[in-house]
Amino acid sequence: MLKTISKALENFCIHQIRLPHTLIDGISDKETLITYIDIETETGSKHRVYLASDKNFMQRVSKIFLEEDESDLETLVDMSLETTNLIVGSAKVIAEEENKDPYIINTPHFIKSDIFDFEYDQAKLVKIENDEITIAIKELD
Repeated sequence: MLKTISKALENFCIHQIRLPHTLIDGISDKETLITYIDIETETGSKHRVYLASDKNFMQRVSKIFLEEDESDLETLVDMSLETTNLIVGSAKVIAEEENKDPYIINTPHFIKSDIFDFEYDQAKLVKIENDEITIAIKELD
């Protein structure tokens, strides 16, 4: 699952942000805008997918989609929710095409703007210049 979501995140970086990026294991230690979306696989397992991006990363996204040079916090939160939906939705399509544990997705939710301090099973970090975005997955009971 992390593989398809990481692939979707990389595709987002390649096709939307269009700058070189680095994908590594781990999470950001910066203050981030943290969202999550719950997913359920066809086999019945449930997972929470967290997306935690620093404000500068999300400002890049806001500039691309809204052409805003300086977005307010409310707009950045909205963009983080939309980005979560876009990336996990894209990963859903990748999983279906590869027939690798397809799943359904729910509605994304904003949690907070802070250091990422949630339990997770797996995580990847993408860096674009000085900006960072983390994708983390936690299996739910």
